[in-house]
Order: sequence, then C-alpha cells, then structure tokens
Amino acid sequence: MDAFTNPATLSLGFGLIVGVSLGVTGGGGSIFAVPLLIYGLGIPVRTAIGLSLAVVGLTAGFGAALRLKAHEIEFQAGLVFAAGGMLFAPMGTWIGQFISPAALMTIFALLMAFVGWRMWSGKAENSDAVGPCVAQGNGRLRSGCYTRLSLAGAAAGILSGIFGIGGGFVIVPALLYVTGTTIHRAVATSLMVIFLIALSGVGANIFLGQLFPMPVSAMFLSGGLIGMIAGAAIRKKLSGPSLRQTFAIAMWLVGAYIIFKNIS
Repeated sequence: MDAFTNPATLSLGFGLIVGVSLGVTGGGGSIFAVPLLIYGLGIPVRTAIGLSLAVVGLTAGFGAALRLKAHEIEFQAGLVFAAGGMLFAPMGTWIGQFISPAALMTIFALLMAFVGWRMWSGKAENSDAVGPCVAQGNGRLRSGCYTRLSLAGAAAGILSGIFGIGGGFVIVPALLYVTGTTIHRAVATSLMVIFLIALSGVGANIFLGQLFPMPVSAMFLSGGLIGMIAGAAIRKKLSGPSLRQTFAIAMWLVGAYIIFKNIS
C-alpha cells in the first residue's frame, strides 16, 4: 500500500485540510469534513456526520483556546448564541434521521451559495453599520438581543445536528450582523460557539447509538489540531475582505460539488 493512500495518512491529511480551513474562516472546515470522510475515507454517511461534528467541535475548541490570549472572543454574545444551539442540536440530529441524504445535501448546497454570496458581496460585513445588539457602555447587550442571538443559535444548532457541521457558515454572518463586531472577532467567537454546540450534537449521536472508528478519528483529529495552528497563522496575514472572499469561494466550490454528486 502506497504511503499516500494509507488510511492513517489520508486521515491525517484530510484533518489538516479541515483544521486549516476552520482556522482561517471559522466555518469552512466543517463544510469540508463530511465529504472528505465519505468520499475520501469511505466512511458511511451517518457515521461521517457524527464523526465530523466531533472532530470539528474539538478542533474549534482548540482554536478558541488559541484566541483567548488575543482577547478576540465576544464571550457574552457567544455564550447566548451557543445556548440556543446546544438546546436545538439534538433536535437536528433526530430530524436528520427522517430526511433523505440527497434532499439534505441539496438544501445545504443552496444555503452555502446564498451565504457565500452575502460574504463575497460584503452584505454580511459593514464597518459603518451598527448591529442591533452591540453591547452598551456597561457591557450588557441591548434589549431584545438575547432573543435574536438565541434564535440564530437555534438555527445553527439544528443545522449542526442535521448535517454534522459546526454551523460556522451561519454563526459568522449572524455575529457580524447582530453584534457589529469585526470579521476576526466573529471568527474567534464562532470557534467557541461551534465547540459548545458540537458537544450537544455529539452527545445526541452517542445517545442514538452512533459509534466512531477510533484509529481514523484520532488521526483526523490530530490533523485538524495541526491545521488549526497553521490556519490561525494564515488568518493573521489576510485582510477582512480576503478572509471573507476565501470563505465564500470555499462554500461555492463545495456546494457545486454536492449538486454535481446529486445530479450524477
């Protein structure tokens, strides 16, 4: 067996791709994880969904820890967002069992195309606009912000449970709009939120009897952690628009691939 086709080597390499993407965009890694596990490693769909959520969640948690020293995480908004996601992620896992994979992935691809367009056009990031939930001078969120953030978190949680993703493609744009923060702080906060939502989603998968192949899981996670460090370094060299456009391109490419697979 060639070293580059060895399952352990492939798992490490694919995890590296996920970690770099997640570190740079705050959400792209979760988009790549499921197709890499299914088409690259031959993992069954349901197993890949649960494994993706576990690996992406742990990798995101590691990335969030790296951002703590830079004080880039919006803890108040992030925790409120995560609370809604953690509550609804198990519901998403349950719903996903009753929807065909083709239908799920088609909806997912269309959603990626829409959010990618918003990121590319800059409609999800406007430095001149003040989001409706920017913290007041006393550090508290404005009236009604908790509801907005919780609802956005619930949407991210349901999507995470259904598709086995972290939900970063929802979390980052939502944080940019609702809180009026910068793209870099939104990415950092997204990593923390992904980690917390993933804990709930993985728990639901385990409760439903999902088992994970440990050798592949360990190598995939190792690659993800290494990639997260590399992604964080790359992110520092990118401007806000470059980071946003990288995120959009990744979404379009994966979305197009999913549509192609469904059609073929």
